[in-house]
Amino acid sequence: MIRLTNVVKQYESNAGLRTILNGIDLTVHPGERVGILGRNGAGKSTLIRIIGGAEPPTSGTVERTMSVSWPLAFTGGFHGRLTGYDNLRFICRIYGVDYHDRVGFVEEFTQLGSYLREPVMTYSSGMRARLAFAISMSIEFDCYLVDEVMAVGDETFREKCQEELFEKRKDKTMILVSHSRRYLESTCNRFLLFREGKVEEYDTCDDAYWAYKRMLIGMKDAAIEPAEEDAA
Repeated sequence: MIRLTNVVKQYESNAGLRTILNGIDLTVHPGERVGILGRNGAGKSTLIRIIGGAEPPTSGTVERTMSVSWPLAFTGGFHGRLTGYDNLRFICRIYGVDYHDRVGFVEEFTQLGSYLREPVMTYSSGMRARLAFAISMSIEFDCYLVDEVMAVGDETFREKCQEELFEKRKDKTMILVSHSRRYLESTCNRFLLFREGKVEEYDTCDDAYWAYKRMLIGMKDAAIEPAEEDAA
């Protein structure tokens, strides 16, 4: 189980203290697939990083009684001066698994060839994402965090990701962030909307999606109205 209790996340900015997560309460049980909709820049990725432990909350608590992946395709944990192989070895050591048992899978899945012996700082963003996804799949977790990972790479690679994650690991818990109604509807059994630093739960994907669309339309209207008043 994963439980967030009154989680707040704030950042300093030039305009002052910004509150990104504003008292989030959320419980995720084993086997659930939770889909999260929300506008760009709202804080969905921040929420995912906090659930995964990549960032601490400003206040509140995050409890985990299951192993949780880092956000798939998240490359912030790589050491740029280490090679792809060395990063794999380092991550395996952290999670207490045998590096040698996973090399073949990472080589085949990433298809990076000789680049695996080059420093990660020389990789393109797509190459880094391939490596991050492959390493994530090479270590078994109870819960996988998915932050728009299917947008990475070409069509063939996205199909490989789809099979590896959603077919071979269909019994795992997942928390997914996406703007795609079809994607969430086909993979999730719980649906949340991220709005003004909080999460709202809906019974169906349709309900969550149309609430999301109405929110975007409302934001657009709010942005247009002052401009019309100024013109008058």
